[in-house]
Amino acid sequence: MRARAALASLTRDKAVDMSISDNLADILARIQAARKAALHSAPQTRLVAVSKTVDEAGVRAALAAGQRLFGENRVQEALGKFPALKAEFSDLELHLIGPLQTNKVKEAAALFDCIETLDRAKLADALAAERDRSSKCPRLLVQVNTGEEPQKAGVLPNEAGELIAHARNLNLPVTGLMCIPPHDQDPAPHFGFLAKLARDHNLAELSMGMSGDFEMAIRFGATSVRVGTAIFGERIAL
Repeated sequence: MRARAALASLTRDKAVDMSISDNLADILARIQAARKAALHSAPQTRLVAVSKTVDEAGVRAALAAGQRLFGENRVQEALGKFPALKAEFSDLELHLIGPLQTNKVKEAAALFDCIETLDRAKLADALAAERDRSSKCPRLLVQVNTGEEPQKAGVLPNEAGELIAHARNLNLPVTGLMCIPPHDQDPAPHFGFLAKLARDHNLAELSMGMSGDFEMAIRFGATSVRVGTAIFGERIAL
């Protein structure tokens, strides 16, 4: 009975691994097709595999398929999965794509290679202080709340320039912008706005586009797209 159960579990695990591998291959092919169809594609478009609520086995399946760039929403959840994985896979890159509280800056600066959610001067100040204390500071993207949604993180569009200037005055490594358009609106104007804002401020990186709209984001010059459910399946509520 135990042997049968173990065999069934192994079969399920292999099926999950194959599904994740197949999904990754499909998404990467769609990224390349969208880049070919774009009038002005970015020099490259990287896939951020969003692994929030995905267990270590799921992340390992993606790693086995060759994926090395992952995105997490919460510092504490990432701390439970990624320190050992980063020690094992030296080329693994981890992005924070969820809101960052100032009391988590120390942990975030030590673990993440990029924080995509810089959205206020107070957070910029905390990141600069941690850099001065520990000499650790990930690459930073400014998150812009392009839809001006009160429930969503991100600096307001008309305040983005001021925040970018503030971060630059602190000598923080701000390299790009990130946005999450309103789910009930056409994302194209939001992607277009973010691309223009990046050009206006000489920022090279554009993190925009998720499972449902990443191909459109690529048409507007996305340098990275954040895809989770299309790779790992429906999320488990925490």
